Amino acid sequence: MVQVRVLGVALDASGQHIILLKPLGEEVSEGRVLPIWIGSQEATSILIAIQGEQAPRPLTHDLMKTLLDTVGARVERIEVTRIEDGTFYGEITLDTPAGPLVLDARPSDSVGLAVRTEAPLFVADEVLEEAGIPAEMVEPHTDEEEALDEFKKFLEDVDPEDFQG
Repeated sequence: MVQVRVLGVALDASGQHIILLKPLGEEVSEGRVLPIWIGSQEATSILIAIQGEQAPRPLTHDLMKTLLDTVGARVERIEVTRIEDGTFYGEITLDTPAGPLVLDARPSDSVGLAVRTEAPLFVADEVLEEAGIPAEMVEPHTDEEEALDEFKKFLEDVDPEDFQG
C-alpha cells in the first residue's frame, strides 16, 4: 500500500468526474496519478470538503461522519484495495468501541469520508501500477490553458475500460 493525497477532481471529455490520487512525498510531475471515475454528487461533496466549505444541509459524507462521531467510532484508514473489470474497490477501517471494523465501500464514498475525517488514504501498489497514469499528464505548466488542453486530450483518448484487468 502507498499513502496518497487527493490531487484534485477533474472532468473527462464526456463530462464525467474523476478524482485524482497522488502518492505522498512525490512531486506532481513524478510517478503516477490514479484517476477514479466518480459520480457528480460525490465529486461535489469531495470538492466542498477539500475547499473547507460546508453545504447548507449535511451531505451524505457529512452524515456518515456525524454518525461515526455519535457512536464513538473513528476512521482509522481508507484503502483502495483492488480493481476488477474496471471497477475500483475500497475499504474503510474503523476503530469502534467494540473493536476494529473493516467495511466494504466505494472509493468515491471512502475519499469523501477521508477528506472530512482527515483519515489517511492508501492505494494498493498493484492498483496504482495497473490503473495509474503518468504524472506528467497532470503536471502544472506555466501556461495553464496548455496544460488543461493536454490533459483533456488524454481524457478524450482514455476509456474506463482501459483499466480492466
